[in-house]
Amino acid sequence: MTEMNFIKVTQLKAMPISTELDLTDEAKALLTEDLAPAQYVKCLMDGTLYADAIMFLAASLSKRESTWWACLCTRSTLTDKSPISDLKAIELAEAWVYKPTPENCGLTLAAAEETGFKTPAGWSAMAAFWSGDNISPNKEAIVPPPNDLTGKAVNGAIMLAAVQGDPVKITEQQELFLKQGVDIACGGDGRLTNNG
Repeated sequence: MTEMNFIKVTQLKAMPISTELDLTDEAKALLTEDLAPAQYVKCLMDGTLYADAIMFLAASLSKRESTWWACLCTRSTLTDKSPISDLKAIELAEAWVYKPTPENCGLTLAAAEETGFKTPAGWSAMAAFWSGDNISPNKEAIVPPPNDLTGKAVNGAIMLAAVQGDPVKITEQQELFLKQGVDIACGGDGRLTNNG
């Protein structure tokens, strides 16, 4: 992989991003004070610590980019046999990414609930909902979501998406999804070509 330039990650150092994450001991051992987020992700990828890298990148990206990444990974797992609730959840999450208005954000909660929070699509919709300004069901009471909720939902969506297919290919799926996330962090749209 060539040098990564995370233009979509505003934090200059990896350490502040990682403090609230439940990284493995192996991932924590690679972390140093001076590592930039791109360098840390590269270290994690080189060590095939894909789950840690996904968790870290989900927390590193802006809420919109992170949610787009979840949508992209989730969309790749949907088939013509996917439940209508999953299709609706992913469509509404994508609608929020394309137009992040309070109205579009608000629609994602009910869609996520319809999935029973058991699918990547449901967690993609929750990522969109938790990216808004208010998680209170009462519109008069403003309750801003904690900053880390979107990243947690994105991580959940991507990790669930990685186990949707052949169990033998989970690591391969995680690596592919991670490459998509890196592309987004570097300013791309995450839609990789077959040789991506």
